Amino acid sequence: MSDAFSDREKGYEAKFKLDAEMEFRVEARRNKLLGLWLARDFGLVETAAEAYAKEVVVADMDEPGIEDVMRKVMADIEKHGSSVTDEQVRAKIDELDGVAAQQIQDEAAS
Repeated sequence: MSDAFSDREKGYEAKFKLDAEMEFRVEARRNKLLGLWLARDFGLVETAAEAYAKEVVVADMDEPGIEDVMRKVMADIEKHGSSVTDEQVRAKIDELDGVAAQQIQDEAAS
């Protein structure tokens, strides 16, 4: 009976690990897509746009949640003189959560 319990516990641990990895991948992809969206607004192209998107991804490593990303992108929006609002960024983040999750799922299915 102890083996069955141990196997079940290991199964839950494995699922938790997979779920956490998936969440991390989706958040990183979402942040990259957000960075690319803002890069277009800032007039950045190709290499500069990719570099900015990476900066947005890295900004999310500071603390749990999205507020570290919000601080970074809102400062960048102000620096570039963009008219994108806080509400627009938050709405785009919500939209891109779904897009990123779908892209990750599609890649896993391939």
